[in-house]
Amino acid sequence: MSTGSVESPTVDVHAHILLPALQQLVAEADPEGFGAQQELEVRRNGPESMAASGRMIKERWPQLTDLDRRLADMDDQGVDVQLVSPSPSHFYYFAAQELALRLAKAANQAVQDFVDRAPERLNGLGLVPLQHPALMVEALEHAVLGCGLLGVEIGSFAATPGGPGRSTVELSDSRLEPFWARAEELGALVFLHPFGCSLDERLDRFYLANTVSQPAENAVALSHLIFGGVLDRHPGLKVLAAHGGGYLPTRLGRSDHAWRVRPESRGCAQPPSSYLKKLYFDSLVHSAAELRALVAAAGPEQVLLGSDYPFDMGSDQPVAEVVEAKLPAEDEARVLAGNAAGLGITPASVHAARTA
Repeated sequence: MSTGSVESPTVDVHAHILLPALQQLVAEADPEGFGAQQELEVRRNGPESMAASGRMIKERWPQLTDLDRRLADMDDQGVDVQLVSPSPSHFYYFAAQELALRLAKAANQAVQDFVDRAPERLNGLGLVPLQHPALMVEALEHAVLGCGLLGVEIGSFAATPGGPGRSTVELSDSRLEPFWARAEELGALVFLHPFGCSLDERLDRFYLANTVSQPAENAVALSHLIFGGVLDRHPGLKVLAAHGGGYLPTRLGRSDHAWRVRPESRGCAQPPSSYLKKLYFDSLVHSAAELRALVAAAGPEQVLLGSDYPFDMGSDQPVAEVVEAKLPAEDEARVLAGNAAGLGITPASVHAARTA
């Protein structure tokens, strides 16, 4: 049973769809790059985790692709609205310029088509080619203005095509300034969701490639935004971090100390911890105590319901997990519904009516 209302529905801001046609497109257009990406994933994850993930995807294929199953699961969870985004496996940051833009626009259109089948229950986020900063504004505008989506999903970094593995585009890169400026101008939501980790084979067992890398990547990427002054230059940005922001929100004492004593850490105007109030986080931390700590650190206005539906590292009952944290009633209502409403995260049907 939903705990939301007609005015403020319960919104899950972290839910994914799989786009098989997109994978087929990239595999046919760039088989060498696609093969290299697959090999990298095997090295990063190790054979045991790759096999387990393959079984998981096969089991959850209907939830990733079938609308009726998704809507039934939302009803069971008490979720009124899902903000759907492509599986991060669709980032394909190895693609060269022409293909990268083609993939981003194909993903944007595919998300729009999926949302249009249930616009009263869904809205969506598109993709941009983070490995090609000069193309990101065009892809963002296609997602928001062309497809009517609420924003875009990005990874924590992107390896530059054809370069060595450590040649990366970080979120503090000056070449991203036009993208941040346009996202701020459009009021677009930028959903930060890591996929992959530069630690590579060090995490190739025990499923550390997910359990450790994703929280670590969130901390690194958000630190680039903070220490790089991006949030100072673009105070109206709406950045939402998956997985509760990873290791960052409750471990900022050392960052604040570095800001005070190290001159090279003074790229931001204020102590790093003060920027938690300029960022948003989903609730997916898998622990009632950690959710309470996240709400205490960032503030109840900065945390939104997130499930990572339908993957096994997500939550099958995200609303119940927020309720189990025993937050004050007003804070619980904000996390489940009010904060999403405040950010303009509405069903596509409502969004379309407001922007018509």
